[in-house]
Amino acid sequence: MSSPNPTPKRIKPQVLSGFRDQLPREMLLRRVLIERFRAIFESHGFEPIDTPTLEHLNILTGKAGENEKLMYAFRDHGDREVGMRYDLTIPLARFVAQHESDLPLPFKRYHIAPVWRAEKAQRGRLREFYQCDADIVGSSSITSDAEAITMVGELLVAAGLPQAKIWISHRRLLEAIARLVGIPDELAVGVYRSVDKLDKIGPVGVLAELERSGVSSEIGSKLVDLVSTKDEAKPLLDRLERDLQGDETGLKAVTDLAELFDALSALAQSTAPFSLDLALARGLDYYTGIVYEATVDEPKVGSVSGGGRYDDLIATFTGRSIPANGLSMGIERLIEVVNEFGLIDAPATVCDAIVIYGDGSLAYAGSLARDLRRSGLNVDLSIASRRGFGDQLKYASRRSIPIAIIVGEAERDGGTVTVKHLDSGDQETIAREDAPGRLTTLNAAAPSARS
Repeated sequence: MSSPNPTPKRIKPQVLSGFRDQLPREMLLRRVLIERFRAIFESHGFEPIDTPTLEHLNILTGKAGENEKLMYAFRDHGDREVGMRYDLTIPLARFVAQHESDLPLPFKRYHIAPVWRAEKAQRGRLREFYQCDADIVGSSSITSDAEAITMVGELLVAAGLPQAKIWISHRRLLEAIARLVGIPDELAVGVYRSVDKLDKIGPVGVLAELERSGVSSEIGSKLVDLVSTKDEAKPLLDRLERDLQGDETGLKAVTDLAELFDALSALAQSTAPFSLDLALARGLDYYTGIVYEATVDEPKVGSVSGGGRYDDLIATFTGRSIPANGLSMGIERLIEVVNEFGLIDAPATVCDAIVIYGDGSLAYAGSLARDLRRSGLNVDLSIASRRGFGDQLKYASRRSIPIAIIVGEAERDGGTVTVKHLDSGDQETIAREDAPGRLTTLNAAAPSARS
């Protein structure tokens, strides 16, 4: 005779490659980092927005070059072609076009949310990951570019990485340098993508890619030599101004960069240094002007942030150009290095205390927990009262809860509580009505996850 309740088939618990679960401690570190970033954005006057995970496919395509190959795209149940956002900038462009009448320009926004890319999973590079973006729409002022770059420095300091370096260039300048050595404008996109890989694949690799794009080895060598030139920003820009005489677009880029470095000297509060890097192009096709990237070498992390100006992107939705620029910070890579090197003191639990009690003391313990919560504390009320106090204390220690408030028969009958510090083992007995004030004092001396 078969069992009326057969054992269900066992399913192996696993997640897809490139995705991962987040344990409480990881989430608490993430929350600390995001809250620090949010505070920096809002200190600069940026407002939060959100956009849908899914967009119509034609919103996302034709704008970001190679990144589009990594997009998750499919037909939904309404037989519509849709895609999952792979960055936060293109959805912003659609957002601005759709809500333009409601947005006072310049419009400063920040957006912290997950994006998805079907790329090869590796350390610090997942298929689902959080991006942290801040953008200024409606301003062509170089000051807006300087503000974004300044915030990159502030974000890195907040993440415990003040030793990062911020590299700056200009897409129009790279175009002009390419023209200077004899590369036609129609090959510009391939040139960007190849030159941007200089640090990863070296000069030989870049030359090979340029040749495959139709650039001769002689001209390619001239280009690589020029973009590899290292010098202080001012003398290098002075030299380029002389070399690019007659190229109005190139000279405008040189002027933009000179103005930018002056503005950064006036605005930057970060210890992260700013340097000119002519090989920096950024991989996204929609960039039109100043671009930048932040890297960390100690510890060896590589690129952690980037951004730039994209004055033509919103025009794909509005039919007219609206200037815009912004930064993007990858949260996952930062969290890994912050966690590995202990760069941020993140809390181990959300709880300030736990109330444990024995049989017959639920009403006393429950009202105590309520009063402690009303005083602003995060308090867990034990749900294991039938277990002994020793087991309940072990449970609290395992969760890294710093304080246990013990309510036994003696405390209940005497109108008191016992406050036990689980790290040291010290304890004290106090009047029940004094517990909120005492716990608040202890919590202020040892900030919780909410700080």
